[in-house]
Amino acid sequence: MSAEQPRTDATNRDRSPDHQYTLSVEQSAELYAKAGHPRTPRAIQKYCALSKLDCHKVETETGEKYLVAPYSVDRHITYIKEVRTVANSRDQTRTDANVRTMENKGTERTNSREQPRTDATVRSPEDRYVVLLEEENKFLRGQVSVKDTQIEALLERDKETNTLIHRLQAMLAPLLVAPADRRDSGTRKDSVAE
Repeated sequence: MSAEQPRTDATNRDRSPDHQYTLSVEQSAELYAKAGHPRTPRAIQKYCALSKLDCHKVETETGEKYLVAPYSVDRHITYIKEVRTVANSRDQTRTDANVRTMENKGTERTNSREQPRTDATVRSPEDRYVVLLEEENKFLRGQVSVKDTQIEALLERDKETNTLIHRLQAMLAPLLVAPADRRDSGTRKDSVAE
């Protein structure tokens, strides 16, 4: 039999002698921390919910909690270490495409009519973002100038409207006087005329 523990069926969570659910979520978090891969209790609960750890949910006085099988924590820590090792091994830098060894340079034949190639400009990711940001700024500046001209036109129309309303009020003011006031002003005009 191999040293690795067999996986249990995800739907079958019966306790067997080989798979004792003895660790609390907090104890599991301590094992991760000791292995150099600290995890929060919430992360452990997520691992249980996603069946990354072999666990059993039990009822307590305060609610439900997970009990975890120790072998599954060890198995998951081993998996994390393997994944990090593979990810770290891919981080080796590449050499530039235009770098040639000195041995090859001496053996190359050159054509007198051939023009030497210039190195391609290699942009870093930051340069791409700078270009995108500059284009975005140019676009936004254009939008702002369009909006400024629209605002100027609206302000001019607002002035015209205010002028027209003022003239309309001046024309309608005599008509809006109460009828009693009109009679009084009419009798005054008659008495003044006599």
